[in-house]
This record gives sequence, C-alpha cells and structure tokens, in this order.
Amino acid sequence: MSDSRNKKNLLELRSPAKLNLFLHIIGRRADGYHLLQSAFQLIDWCDILSLNLIADNEIRRVNPIHGVAPEHDLVVRAAQLLKDFCGISSGVEITLKKEIPMGAGLGGGSSDAATTLIGLNHLWQLNLDRTTLSALGLRLGADVPFFIFGKNAFVEGVGEKIHEITLKTQKFLVIFPNKGIATSRIFEDPQLTRDHAPITIDGFLASPLSNQSNDCQAVAMRICPEVKQALDWICQALPGSLPCMSGSGSSVFTILDPKMDVAKLESLLQNLPKGWVGRIVRGLNKNPAYNLMSSE
Repeated sequence: MSDSRNKKNLLELRSPAKLNLFLHIIGRRADGYHLLQSAFQLIDWCDILSLNLIADNEIRRVNPIHGVAPEHDLVVRAAQLLKDFCGISSGVEITLKKEIPMGAGLGGGSSDAATTLIGLNHLWQLNLDRTTLSALGLRLGADVPFFIFGKNAFVEGVGEKIHEITLKTQKFLVIFPNKGIATSRIFEDPQLTRDHAPITIDGFLASPLSNQSNDCQAVAMRICPEVKQALDWICQALPGSLPCMSGSGSSVFTILDPKMDVAKLESLLQNLPKGWVGRIVRGLNKNPAYNLMSSE
C-alpha cells in the first residue's frame, strides 16, 4: 500500500451540487430517453472527496454508504471505469464525506462521479482531456458531463449538449424536505409533461425568471407531498418569492434578494420541520476541480 503521508498520492476535492434554474421536457426519443432543456447553476453546497493511491490493484471505498452496493456506487463505478479504460494496474482508496442529500435533485452523485474522474485523471497522470472524460462520464449518468465541463451551462438533449452561460453571482435558499425521489419514477410517470415548447439560450438569459419552471414538479408533488410542503414553506417565509423544484426533486429553492436580512432567514430555518435541511448557498462560476485538467 502506498504511504498515506505521500502527498503526491493524496488528493482532497470538493464536489459541488447544482440547481436547475429551469427544467423543460421538450420531447422523447424513440429509445425512451427524454429530451430536455435546462440551465445548470453550480452552488457551494459540496461533498468532500478524498483519493489515496494504493499499490493494491483494487478500488477500495473506505466509508461505503449504507444500503448502496459497490456496483451502484457512482464513485466506485467512476474509478473502475477510468481504471479499465486506461489499463491502470494500481488502485485507490476513496473516502467520501456526504453533505449533499441523496435523491434531492441536486446532482450530488453525478458530481461525485465527475470529481472522481477528474481527480484520478490527475493523480494517475493520464492527461485525458475534458472531452474524453465527459464521454466516459456520460456512461455513468446524464449529469456527469456537466460537472466535468465545470462551468454554469445551458444543457440540452439528454444532457450531452452543454453550452457555457454567464450567470449573476447570487444567493439561494435551498430546502430538502428529507425525502428523496427516484428520477426513474418521475420520468416513467404517464402524466409527465413531455411537449414543452423549446426556448433559446438568449431567451432564457434575457428573462430567467419568466422561464423558471420545472416540468417534473407537478408529478413530484403528487408522489411526494413534501415537495409542495417545502414550496409552501418558502412562500410563507419569503412572501413574493418564486420557489421552484430542482431537477427531479425533491429539493426546492428560491433566489434571494441581495437586500434580504440573512440573519432573520437563518433564524426561520431553525424552525423547519424535523429532518428537513435548509441552506443558504451561493452560486459558483466554476467547479472547484476545474483547473485540474486541460480544456482540450
């Protein structure tokens, strides 16, 4: 096993969550995959990923998530995928401190997988470019290429068409009502809206709030009443706000007025229903791991 004190074999990275500022479903392919449009905003709610290279030829998860088998663990799958793709004969110990709730529509698992690919590409000195890593990431999940892309983006198709956009740096209130929703359950629902009229990038940027809607939200509220409860909580705490669900749920968010009394809001968050998680977060312009790889 490699010397854990050797800093060349160690890397600790932050894996950021994202918000879907809007999510429209504009169609469906013949293979069943849904065609989407969305604006992805990186936020400073992060998991902490530690990678430690070892001589043993194995992928070792130090602190596995209870109830998640290795073959379903995205960081293990990402490490194994890269290892096999490049024929690496050594291994890695992976420690993941989860802060982003699971099943929350915040992209935590996809971000962790992307950060694993980026971190091991650096530690193993593979020098794979962003395009190659993104293609590998797409095998793990539709949102993984976005986190490898590493900047805020207008995303289309099944998640593979990524266009950089510049967003105002602002704060958000995000609430997770302590109940996750399986993405598959949302997208398999017969009542899901699948014919939203497409919008353009310029149209979104010209009027972000008028385009802020999530076609998954109605289905999510029906199968998970806590989503509506969280939306109602924000409306009551912040009258005049326009809360929206992120991704396939169950987290909801709203943009905060820069003049808002943050201390007062933090006080209100102390009275969330038991088990709920509420955070005031700031938008990021880049994934913290962005500079670890080449852009070509």
